[in-house]
Amino acid sequence: MTYTLTEPYIELHKLIKLLDLVDTGGQAKMLIENAHVYRNGEIETRKRAKITKGEIITIGDVIIQVI
Repeated sequence: MTYTLTEPYIELHKLIKLLDLVDTGGQAKMLIENAHVYRNGEIETRKRAKITKGEIITIGDVIIQVI
């Protein structure tokens, strides 16, 4: 899956919610808090982490490439 970034960055929890991987923003935050989200191969636990072009976000079997 790819996401085309139109701003300099997007906050991680907003990206997860925007791509409809969860039903609510609260669920997105819980995924992040519980260490289920990987950013470029490393666990990311900051809900407001600034995701920029070229990064890869992995949640379970879902891989998001930010372009």
